[in-house]
Amino acid sequence: MNRALRARRVVNLVNLSTPLGLLLGAVGTRGRDTVRAPGGLLVRGGYRLPLPDAPAFTVGNVILVRGAAGDLLARPALLRHEGRHATQYAFCLGPVMPVAYLVCAGVSLLLCGDHASYNPFERLAGLEEGGYRRRPPWFARR
Repeated sequence: MNRALRARRVVNLVNLSTPLGLLLGAVGTRGRDTVRAPGGLLVRGGYRLPLPDAPAFTVGNVILVRGAAGDLLARPALLRHEGRHATQYAFCLGPVMPVAYLVCAGVSLLLCGDHASYNPFERLAGLEEGGYRRRPPWFARR
């Protein structure tokens, strides 16, 4: 693991986002379906809580998935996308990120009816790699 990824891991531990992800994984999953992924990421499978409504999401260096944890390793584009979110947690001071993300998702929803298309967090993480498609804003549609 390179220095930047080690630094991300340390920052996300210190800013408490990774411990929050581990706690959410303990509360929101069944069993012990956990795998280590490249870049110091931990993938926890079997997420069952209703929110967020996504097949995978990241909290600190922890990626929570609704399916099996190992299945994410077979989807390198989505794994890269979620890894970028882990980096965003490090830059956004940890638990502040979900609040900023929700504000940006709301603005994107108002602009185009989609929480991701104009959300800078999703755009910087790679819309297509996250399984999203870019929608035009409502005022540019014909």
